[in-house]
Amino acid sequence: GINAEYGVKQESEEKDFLKDFVLQLFVTMQSSPKRGAELTSDSGTNSTEILFTILSYLLLAITFPITVWLGINIVTEYQRSIVFRFGRLCAHRSGPGLVFTNPFIDTIHKVDLRIKTFEVPSQHILTSDSLSIAVNGVVFFQIFDPIKSVVNVSESILAVENLAQTSIRNHVGTQTLREILKEKDRLSHKICETLDEATKVWGVKVLRVELKDVVLPESLTRAMAVEAEATREARAKVISARGEEEASVALREASDVLMEAPASLHLRYLQTMEEIAAIRNHTVVVPIPSELLHAIPDLFSRLPSIFPAHL
Repeated sequence: GINAEYGVKQESEEKDFLKDFVLQLFVTMQSSPKRGAELTSDSGTNSTEILFTILSYLLLAITFPITVWLGINIVTEYQRSIVFRFGRLCAHRSGPGLVFTNPFIDTIHKVDLRIKTFEVPSQHILTSDSLSIAVNGVVFFQIFDPIKSVVNVSESILAVENLAQTSIRNHVGTQTLREILKEKDRLSHKICETLDEATKVWGVKVLRVELKDVVLPESLTRAMAVEAEATREARAKVISARGEEEASVALREASDVLMEAPASLHLRYLQTMEEIAAIRNHTVVVPIPSELLHAIPDLFSRLPSIFPAHL
C-alpha cells in the first residue's frame, strides 16, 4: 500500500513538472522582444527576425532532444533571469526555477538579488581644516530591479563601488576633523542617502553606509595627545585650587568655633592622639600649645616668691 501510494505521488510530480516545462516553452515561443525606451530606436519585430525565429524553432524541433538541453536553465531562489532575443529585452522576467530559452536566438542573464557588502579601501582625504586623514568604510546594497541593473549600467556592482569611494571623499572633505570624529553617524547617513539617490536608475538600493576607521597622521596624533594631556593638567589644577579655597573657608569657620570654646581645642588634640595611637609606630608627636611655652618664663620668675624657705 505504501509503495503504491509513493508511486502515485511520484507520477503526479512528474506530470506537474512536464506541465510546467511545456508551459514555460510555450511562453518562451510566444514572448516577443520588448522595446527599450532608452536603448532601442525602432519599434516592433521586423520580418527578418520573425523568419529567423521560425527557422530556429524548426531547427530545435529537428535536433530534438539533443539541442533542447542547451535551452534549459536553472534559476535559484535568490536569482532572477533576464532574456534577450536578437539583442532585445524580452517581455517576461523569469525565475526562480526552471527557465527554458531558445539556444539559437536567446541570451540569458542571471541577476543575484541578495544583499552584497563592499569594503571601501582607505581613502586619503584632506579635510576642510587642511588636515590629511585616511578614512575607510563599508557599504551594504541590494539589486531591487534586475532589468535596470543589466540594461541601464554595465557592471552595476563595480559602478556602486566606484561611486561609494567618490562620495566618501566628497562628503568627508567638506568637514573638519572635529566634525568627522564627533558626527560620524550623521555623516554616514548623509553618504547613504546620496548613494541611494544616485543608484536608483541602476536598479540598486543602498541600505547602509558605515565609516569604520579614521586614521590620523602620527605627528598629528602626538600633538593631539599633548594637547589633551595639557588640558587634563589644567583642569586638575583648577579643581585643586577650588578645593584649597573651600578647605580654607572651612578651616576659618572651624577656628571661629574653637575660639568660642577653648576646651574643644584640647578635645581635638586628644582625638588626634587617638588616631595616631591606632597606627603601629614608635614615635608619637604630642602638640604643645604656644601659650604654654610663653608661660614657662613667667613660672620660673615666680618660683622665689612661691618657695622662699627652700631658696
